[in-house]
Amino acid sequence: MPKKKPFVLRLDPETLKAVEKWAADEFRSTNGQLEWMINKALKDAGRVNKEKN
Repeated sequence: MPKKKPFVLRLDPETLKAVEKWAADEFRSTNGQLEWMINKALKDAGRVNKEKN
């Protein structure tokens, strides 16, 4: 598994609450949900190889 680099992300409380609910609905951690959202957005925008991940 590739190494992951930690970083701080500041979100307003309402956004964080929505992400936490979405994560719980999909049985993911909040961190896992954010990773999934970022990866999907990057793939959809053509910024990364769609076959990777």
